[in-house]
Amino acid sequence: MGENARKQAATEALNDMVKWFKGENGTVAIFDATNSTRSRREFILNYCRKEDILVMFIESVCQDENLILQNIVDVKLSSPDYKDMDPEKAAEDFRARISHYEQAYEPITESDLTYIKIINVGSQVHGESMYNLMGKIGGDSDLSPRGKKYALALPKLIKEKLGDQPLTVWTSMLKRTMQTGEHLPYPKLHWKALDELDAGCCDGMTYEEIEEKYPEDYANRDDDKFDYRYRGGESYRDVVLRLEPVIMELERQQNIMIIGHQAILRCIYAYFHNLPQEELPYIKIPLHTVIKLTPKAYGCEEERYKVEIDAVDTHRPKPPPKQKTLAAA
Repeated sequence: MGENARKQAATEALNDMVKWFKGENGTVAIFDATNSTRSRREFILNYCRKEDILVMFIESVCQDENLILQNIVDVKLSSPDYKDMDPEKAAEDFRARISHYEQAYEPITESDLTYIKIINVGSQVHGESMYNLMGKIGGDSDLSPRGKKYALALPKLIKEKLGDQPLTVWTSMLKRTMQTGEHLPYPKLHWKALDELDAGCCDGMTYEEIEEKYPEDYANRDDDKFDYRYRGGESYRDVVLRLEPVIMELERQQNIMIIGHQAILRCIYAYFHNLPQEELPYIKIPLHTVIKLTPKAYGCEEERYKVEIDAVDTHRPKPPPKQKTLAAA
């Protein structure tokens, strides 16, 4: 009986949200509810998909006892639920609530969800999306099985090609770059500025899905890939500006190994080879390949070392120029 009432209340709230989106041109809504089970998340996802609403879940996990206690004292005990109740009994009651939620809680593991995971109020932040194998862009996916093999093979490759010279490894804050470098026996530095180009509302979509859902945007990106900015996301121009402090630090350092993403590595590669911006978005940066760049007085020397582990080809060549037809009347 209680479950049915809660579901009915959730449905009514979702109905109100849809009316706001469609009747008042709403752009972002927060559906505040526990949604701690797979079935509840599936219900919300299916409901919103029918209304053509993009959904991102936020999963907050807290194992820090001090943070939990502070939250109980600062927020929960001041709620109407505990008005005029003894603080110790109120705290005990709320801990019982937490225990109940823990028993019913099913962590987000669904592969078709877009979500952000916040651990201990933001000491770690992770988001989830599809693998390169599925042809989707953006997100924070784990390595594929072949990617994990590459990560295991990388230390031997670096040892063979670069010898015993000291290295410092720079990665983004996304899981796949950190996982790629996890077996390398060198100091590591994680840069937020090295995160992949933000695809905004297209995050987690294939190019085919983008073309179908946002045909005008898809065409505009083909027309000017350097300056095109995803809705709610970034352009290559934005990424170049974001990378300025990274480039400045690279110029001061020696023997840096960057484990990065395709758009990011294109920007860095273009800088050291002094390539024009119209070429930058189409530079081929193959997976499972180490590119060694050595700046010289009049250019940049390049060597490539490929690990013989298959990988998908994520490169999209520059489209041919559009044909224009003139007809005399």
